[in-house]
Amino acid sequence: MSEVPEGVDVASQARGAPRPTATMTLTRDGPDGVEVLLGLRAKTMRAFPNYWAFPGGGVSSVDRAAVEAIPALAGPEAASIACIMREMSEELGLLPSGAGVVALEPTARLAIVEDKKQWLPLALEGAFPVERTHIQTLSHRITPPFGPVQFDNAFLHLHLGDWTNVPEIDLEPQTEFTEVMWAKPVDILGRWKAHEIKVAPPVVTLLMEIERTLERCGRNMNTAASDIAERLPGRRSILFAHGVEVVPIKTATLPPADHTNCYLVGDPDGDFILVDPAVRMREDMEALATAVDRHRGDLVAVLFTHSHSDHLADMSLLKEAFDVPVWGSEYTARSVPCQRILTDGELLRLGEQTWTVLITPGHHPGHVCLFSDAGLVAGDMVAGIGTILIPPHTGDMNEYIDQLERLKALKPHLVFPSHGPVIAIPNRLIEHYIKHRKARHDRVLDAVREGVSRLQDIAAHAYADTPDAHPGLAVDQTLSHLLAHQKAGNVKQYEAEWRMEE
Repeated sequence: MSEVPEGVDVASQARGAPRPTATMTLTRDGPDGVEVLLGLRAKTMRAFPNYWAFPGGGVSSVDRAAVEAIPALAGPEAASIACIMREMSEELGLLPSGAGVVALEPTARLAIVEDKKQWLPLALEGAFPVERTHIQTLSHRITPPFGPVQFDNAFLHLHLGDWTNVPEIDLEPQTEFTEVMWAKPVDILGRWKAHEIKVAPPVVTLLMEIERTLERCGRNMNTAASDIAERLPGRRSILFAHGVEVVPIKTATLPPADHTNCYLVGDPDGDFILVDPAVRMREDMEALATAVDRHRGDLVAVLFTHSHSDHLADMSLLKEAFDVPVWGSEYTARSVPCQRILTDGELLRLGEQTWTVLITPGHHPGHVCLFSDAGLVAGDMVAGIGTILIPPHTGDMNEYIDQLERLKALKPHLVFPSHGPVIAIPNRLIEHYIKHRKARHDRVLDAVREGVSRLQDIAAHAYADTPDAHPGLAVDQTLSHLLAHQKAGNVKQYEAEWRMEE
């Protein structure tokens, strides 16, 4: 069963080539060992809001022009290095100089913050050094296919030596970071594992790589960096949180999404489960099996959040790879044989972690969410990309809104949706969903109250503020609202017309 209404054609979006980006891993020898610089991204940022991350950004036309105009930039990763110099100028007020950094003159920095195009003429005027000698590339990673846009990021590195020689960072002119910290990789990872801070997934795995290599290289960062640069390790795991790893699986789902997130949930060193392993192709099954084999714990079960087709697997293919019990709600068990029926409030003990089962109907009967200190595995209650449909005859709009209110009250640390990237500020998004659905609910009722009676006309009235809405989906969701109003005793259907209940 699909959530997309029958007869409605929703075109998928073609995914273009990954866009080039660059980040800088700055390290220094602190008083107690090697330290890494991270910045806390502002809550207003589109990507990774309220996350600790490396400075960096997208490669622009300014950076490509700089490569052509400045001979000192010539060499591998030239555009990425030009990009990171410009981004460091803006975000940190620092620029590479030899085996260290220097602070920009304030007026030059302010000019760059106000207009990034000013970086090149200032560089050509000699307002600051342009030197790439000691910059290394540690890794190249392409972001997962959570949406139609992907990024190819160069993880660059510069070791600054003794901490006493590193200038203080002034955040005043810029708006991307609200604060910065220098900390040992093991300490950052410890706080991340305790769910005290949010760290961007690629940063987590690179910090793990740095910490492993430092241990092998006698805690010498220059040696460790050269070791990593020689190997150029790629992405292995996508760690949304401690105990939550994601493997995106290609599915026929609601565009712009074209993947469903399968989660490895549980103790990284103990028992864990697979949530929504919607494998239909052997390639995806093998990728998922590789992730499971890489896991240090034991796979104990497969759990399906609900029975829409983009969440269910080819069971014969799945059983070939993972001969473990299937868990699901009583309703899901109608579509998939389940060896364990999950109930609301039930506790799942997965090694050292405990996850609470939440039965959250509305999008679909028997829909399951999981909640812990790490956050909320949300299924299709919310999405990191696109929207959530409430199918008219299996969903329930009123119940969906009520369950959103319930999830909001939990104040989850993070939300792990079935489609799209992790949701960093959960309550902001959940509140948006609630307000949006309630407003649309009211607009549908207002239309009927004003005498609009035919479904298509009610939809046109209710979606007048959203001219880009897909007309077929608008009609479908309007029907969901009408059925909810009918259930509440507000409206009544008379053949092809809807009227207020007398």
